[in-house]
Amino acid sequence: MTVAGVTSSAPGSVVEFYFGLGSRYSYLAASQLGALAAATGAAFDWLPVDSAKLIEARGDNPFKAGKAAGQYDWDYRRRDAEAWAEYYGIAFREPHGRLALDPELLSRAAVTARRLGAVEGYARALFAAIFVEERTRIDGAVCAELAERAGLDRARFEAELDSCASRAEQARILRQALERGAFGVPTFIADGRLFWGNDRLVLLRHHLMREGRTG
Repeated sequence: MTVAGVTSSAPGSVVEFYFGLGSRYSYLAASQLGALAAATGAAFDWLPVDSAKLIEARGDNPFKAGKAAGQYDWDYRRRDAEAWAEYYGIAFREPHGRLALDPELLSRAAVTARRLGAVEGYARALFAAIFVEERTRIDGAVCAELAERAGLDRARFEAELDSCASRAEQARILRQALERGAFGVPTFIADGRLFWGNDRLVLLRHHLMREGRTG
């Protein structure tokens, strides 16, 4: 069941899920949320953010020219994401070097879908376009096309995409993420505790199970 941005299979804790559409690790983590909700009874509140602005807000962007080393090296991240995708049994196509993404547009599009009640389906459609379908361009027209795929009225989506209401909600979610202590994506907030990264899903699951939320 989906109400606003919350998806759940059973009553339980509401976990805030802050994600970036161009984030390979957000894509990977999102693929596991259905099973995690079923196992724990938790609900996930899908909260799209402009990941570039979120990272810049912490004052030390590891992706800036000349700094993308170690875990931020693009070749390392490709291999790591491919390994996780194989482990999860999902498709993954590396977009870096193939697809220039506008995180502001992508987050605003997902926020618009959230306002219209279809954020999860829309986010999954965008993730597929970026990390599975090997598209070479994601612009406003593609965002509207994917809205139709997610079951939204295309004309209404296009009208809301550049609206003051969508931009205000986009800014509000980013402020909320920063207030919660998020410094990257994906970030999960459960019972006031922050879990960052796809590889922390096992710890999030442990926390939810320990708290007795077993649906």
